[in-house]
Amino acid sequence: MIKVGLTGGIGSGKSTVSNMLKEKNIPVIDADIISREVLSIYPEILHKIEDTFGSQFIDSEGKLKRRELGNYIFKSDELRKKLEDIIIPYIKKEIFKRINEYDKVGESLCIVDAPTLIEHSIHKNMDINILVWVSEGIQISRVKNRDNLDEEQVLNRIRSQIPLNKKKDEVDFIIDNSGSIERTREQLENILKKIMQFREE
Repeated sequence: MIKVGLTGGIGSGKSTVSNMLKEKNIPVIDADIISREVLSIYPEILHKIEDTFGSQFIDSEGKLKRRELGNYIFKSDELRKKLEDIIIPYIKKEIFKRINEYDKVGESLCIVDAPTLIEHSIHKNMDINILVWVSEGIQISRVKNRDNLDEEQVLNRIRSQIPLNKKKDEVDFIIDNSGSIERTREQLENILKKIMQFREE
């Protein structure tokens, strides 16, 4: 089974590409979904978050206040790293568990969709990596409109990740998602053809 990492930055349109892959019935392991699910699978994560950051980020039902915690930690590299040190090992564990499950049932291709694929070195365990790229200006505009954030909040989130231009050096294929949906789909189709050729070799 070929393991393909799919990454991008906030507002790059990675989810659009991920949905195109799902439409083709290609298995997609979504790290953002897993980051929510691990809180239920491994209840000790919430206890560690509460011990580290305080009970103000846990609601009356015992669930994580994601937006409040996000706004708090994105201002500080140190705070963000503390949260990542708690949650990332569980996310990685779950990602590789699901990769093995798809491999066992005989899938030929599996996508790991992760915004911080490179930041957390998951790309090193993939056979091929794809970056969904746009300019920083487009990122800022899209996220401001989508998430109703001001420019400073958006920039805090963008700068919490490796810049997209630097990520280009770590991947095998780049999808320029600054044009039309049709152009993005065309680029993806060409990449998938090359990946299947790689598999046949």
